[in-house]
Amino acid sequence: MAASVFVSSRVLLGGKFVPASIFVSEDGKITDIQPGIVNSSENITYYDYSNKTLLPGLVDSHVHLNEPGRTEWEGFETGTKAAAAGGVTTVIDMPLNAIPPTTTVENFQPKLAAATTQAWVDVGFWGGVIPGNDKDLVPLVDNGVRGFKCFMIESGVDEFPAVEPADITKAMDVLKEQPSVFMFHAEMIPLEGEAKVADSAPPTAYSSFLTSRPDSYETTAIETIVDLAQKCHGNDTLKLHIVHISSSETLPILKRAQNELGINLTAETCFHYLTFTSETIPDKGTHYKCCPPIRTKANQDALWEALQAGVLQTVVSDHSPCTPALKDLECGDFFKSWGGVSGLGLGLSILWTEASRRGIGLEKVSEWTARNTAKHAGLSGRKGEIAIGCDADFVVFDPEKEFVVTEQKIHFKNKISPYKGKALKGLVEKTYLRGNCIYTVEAGVGDKPSGKLILERRTE
Repeated sequence: MAASVFVSSRVLLGGKFVPASIFVSEDGKITDIQPGIVNSSENITYYDYSNKTLLPGLVDSHVHLNEPGRTEWEGFETGTKAAAAGGVTTVIDMPLNAIPPTTTVENFQPKLAAATTQAWVDVGFWGGVIPGNDKDLVPLVDNGVRGFKCFMIESGVDEFPAVEPADITKAMDVLKEQPSVFMFHAEMIPLEGEAKVADSAPPTAYSSFLTSRPDSYETTAIETIVDLAQKCHGNDTLKLHIVHISSSETLPILKRAQNELGINLTAETCFHYLTFTSETIPDKGTHYKCCPPIRTKANQDALWEALQAGVLQTVVSDHSPCTPALKDLECGDFFKSWGGVSGLGLGLSILWTEASRRGIGLEKVSEWTARNTAKHAGLSGRKGEIAIGCDADFVVFDPEKEFVVTEQKIHFKNKISPYKGKALKGLVEKTYLRGNCIYTVEAGVGDKPSGKLILERRTE
């Protein structure tokens, strides 16, 4: 592509909206940023978005693309196209639910082969920690895996078993020496045993499912993680992260670990926890089912407060799709249904809709979904902000435009989502990846994939 300049009266720079002109090299890097709007020139391609908002491309650091092995659930092509349509220019793919999972270098290869020619946005990869694979972690780091996720409860797929505290300790000892991050699906059955659901509780009632996954599952898991981290010698170099926080009861534990115990512990929540509440989920509404579950309105308010306070740092989709049959939509049995909410590519509008109602600025929305998620994935200085040296990944956004989520607005493979029919505020009009337009609201996603696989060894 030719060198170009993007101009707008509302460019997000350093956490503030200002008029600016962004100069982009032929290889898609930001080379200069000048205040104000420069005039057009014959020697450079000129993109004038003076009356629009220009944001950095989002980095969705929690996505399940499921290829190979479960491509009928999703795949690199449909998943990355959905990302592009929502201003997401980088996704980090989870180690499951593809078959095989990303737990060894050998298992990683078929995933890379599948992704190579099907990436409409840039794609990075997380690895997995399962019992007995502690010797496989460093080779995966050397092959570009950005970090590792484990489950402390049944994952839902046989090929990705849950770990015990001894497995966590082994992985901590390995990863504290590496430029990586150790992540946890933080649900764990307490010593007193599983939550009891009354025999009379109908399986089609959301309240029955919510009772089966109480807050104590999350608090037990995080207390265990904090305890193991304290016992890990040299834990000052160990990066830990809790994925998809649902329960507000975890927040005091996180805050104490971060502020009093000196543990390098970050945490995320998800668009669905910040949007939906248990009080409004209908019976048989299995498209809302996820683990940990969507909880009460008061709980949701506490999550928003924790984001603003910095206890939670990132917001992600946790896009975890499946086929219609696995959602058990006809019977609506929450205990038989696959647990996962589909929403890839809708997140910016979802979060802005809710944030604007609460008087929270678009600057914070971008921080939680771009700058901080890029940092979490070890991509600071390359992704997640509009700055010299970064990739020219931009979102042209109209924060006032409203629309309804129809099936035509959903670009992922299986159009099963609790967001369908929801009115949202803020429309992604164009998405640029390294200075190339990959999506317009009029024409849709481009015909050819231009995404790259992020396989360089992480440096921090």
